[in-house]
Amino acid sequence: MAVALKKTNNDTDVAPHWHAQAKEIQKYGSVIADMPHPLDAKVRTDMVAKLNQLLADSISLRDMYKKHHWQVSGPTFYQLHLLFDKHFDEQVEMVDTIAERVQLLGGVTIAMGADVAETTRIQRPPRGREEVPVQISRLLEAHKLIIQSCLDISDAADKAGDQGTNDLVVSDILRPNELQSWFIGQHLVEMPLILDK
Repeated sequence: MAVALKKTNNDTDVAPHWHAQAKEIQKYGSVIADMPHPLDAKVRTDMVAKLNQLLADSISLRDMYKKHHWQVSGPTFYQLHLLFDKHFDEQVEMVDTIAERVQLLGGVTIAMGADVAETTRIQRPPRGREEVPVQISRLLEAHKLIIQSCLDISDAADKAGDQGTNDLVVSDILRPNELQSWFIGQHLVEMPLILDK
């Protein structure tokens, strides 16, 4: 973490300048108006708002994967413990990809947990441990919401001529979420452990 330094009485000594504060240099919800990007500010503002909603929902899903990784139990513990952590790591990458697109379009990313909690459309799970089918059901509902968001953003981006956002939500967010939801959804399929011959 970078800390501003200030000179002390002795010209050779420096000490950290703690508790520095200043005005925001860019408000959340705004975009840099004059930047070298072919999309106009109105299109970029709309895309940034949609991407920030997707980002808030993706951060919630990412964190739910870590919660369930820590709290999973039962006969499938080992497999799900590893799978949930793998999916968490993949969601970390997706979150970063969405955030970078917001910044690239001249916007400001949603970032802090309290802001995400106020913005996400994903229902908050309880703090305590839940049964595996409930954990998986929660994850599947979150994936469904994110997948639908990707489809909606893709359509809007296509109409607005924002091929970069369109490509990002389809290639980098939609497809991995579809794959993750397929992997965890298979754990809910009713099948006997041993098949009769």
